[in-house]
Amino acid sequence: MLTAFVMTGGAPAFAKSGGKPVEPAAAAQRTETRPNILVIVADDLGYSDIGAFGGEIATPNLDTLATGGVRAANFYVAQACSPTRSMLLTGRDNHTAGFGTMQEVATSDQRGAPGYEGYLPRNVDTIAERLRDSGYQTMMAGKWHLGSGPGQGPSDRGFSQSFALLQGAHNHFGADQSEAFQSRGIAGKYRLNGAPADWPAGHYSSDVFVNYLSDFLDRTERSQPFFAYLAFTAPHWPLQARPETIARYQGVYDAGPDAIVRARMQRMVAKGLIRADMATRALGQQAWWDSLSPAQRAVEARKIEVFAAMVDDMDSRIGKVLAKLRADGRLDNTIILFMSDNGPEGLVFDRLLNPSNLGEVLDLGVDNSLSNIGAPNSYISYGPRWGQVSAAPYWGTKEHTSEGGIRAPLIVNGPGIAKETVVTQPIHVMDLKPTLLAAAGLREQKVAYGGQSRLPVLPALPANRPRPRRS
Repeated sequence: MLTAFVMTGGAPAFAKSGGKPVEPAAAAQRTETRPNILVIVADDLGYSDIGAFGGEIATPNLDTLATGGVRAANFYVAQACSPTRSMLLTGRDNHTAGFGTMQEVATSDQRGAPGYEGYLPRNVDTIAERLRDSGYQTMMAGKWHLGSGPGQGPSDRGFSQSFALLQGAHNHFGADQSEAFQSRGIAGKYRLNGAPADWPAGHYSSDVFVNYLSDFLDRTERSQPFFAYLAFTAPHWPLQARPETIARYQGVYDAGPDAIVRARMQRMVAKGLIRADMATRALGQQAWWDSLSPAQRAVEARKIEVFAAMVDDMDSRIGKVLAKLRADGRLDNTIILFMSDNGPEGLVFDRLLNPSNLGEVLDLGVDNSLSNIGAPNSYISYGPRWGQVSAAPYWGTKEHTSEGGIRAPLIVNGPGIAKETVVTQPIHVMDLKPTLLAAAGLREQKVAYGGQSRLPVLPALPANRPRPRRS
């Protein structure tokens, strides 16, 4: 446990924004019956990676959430992480929410222009602000990537408790906290309730974020509902995982991409996620696999073994959160939403680049030899071939507005929600804020370029009432 370094100071005030209540005072009378809300986001997870969506990776906790709830077969996000996150939290189009694109790739004429601010504008509220002001206790742990300047962090946008990585990626073991990384300005930047914070040396990212969230939950009042946002950085590159978890996947991918995709699609058909005719489409990766030497195949297989281990570890840490809520007696009244922020990464990252000058390769002791892939001093992605496996059965990967880049897994589980249900109606990430607000008894203002509540297509979600049939 990491409780020794997690929290200091007094309990936060949850119910006000700038000292001024926003929601009606009557909302306080509903707090004992309103559901808790837990939103979990994976980073660069593909559509078919987890077991509930056809994958071979061991994800028993997510699979249990899926069979006990709703899977959305046609859930859409942006093709990159910060635009999706801005829409998730605000319920608005990513341009309205300040992220027409990721700041890291914005052109000189885009930077600072309306719609490309690189932070959440003040004229757009967040789900955390709305829920906090109606009596919810709000907290987050994980990746923010929605602004790193003064007044732009999670503490400024509705989260009363937070531990956040401000930028989009980091070393999963904290190995980028050394003086060499610090001096080049490429170390991970972390904030605990708005104040600079250190990474606990040697601890793995999924553990750190879950332990922070667990401590935040320990500090909540049981008589008030909570809104928790758990934003993993797994399985985003650099691909790094524990050796013992990587070992579980040794040999699983030795047959190559096509064999994995074929098996995934058969399982997706059986689960009702895709049509049977989609499982017969051409795969096209075997020629690449056959062209590799045995040594090259070993390296390529090792990459996705590490990726699978990252997903496996993320699932087991989600299990810890679920076990905690169950032990606290709060699980049965908690709506849980799990999603990925975009399609899988298809670009090749096999060297450490200077974020402020992507043409500069930094020599900071990276070792991508076969036996070291996955270690804290390795720095590698799994590339377009395995990325296409993660996106199966859809074409394309992250950075592309093709189905593989913008379609993601979505699971919704909670009190009263139908079990073992696959929803085929399209749902967009902008719809999640108004949907969750509606479940909390709040109404979202209808705006242009914004989402809408999807309660009618999420069977039996709280506040959803069957409509009488017309004669």
